[in-house]
Amino acid sequence: MDTNSNTDSGFPEIMSQPELIEYLRIPEVSTAGDYSNVVDNLRRSHGLPCSHISKQPLFPLEAIRQWVREKPVKEQSI
Repeated sequence: MDTNSNTDSGFPEIMSQPELIEYLRIPEVSTAGDYSNVVDNLRRSHGLPCSHISKQPLFPLEAIRQWVREKPVKEQSI
């Protein structure tokens, strides 16, 4: 399986941080000046799935999709 091929959504199976920022549409919903800080907060405080290869954060598309699907349910139980 080629993990760099684009899926039907136009995003690769494993996304870089800039691709994740675009995928989650962070510029549309955040007033933060540095979107990397938003991603770091989501990772620390909200369990955003992430792997590191050579110290670079990578975000598996299917894990991110599942995280997005489960997030509203988790927040309702808090």
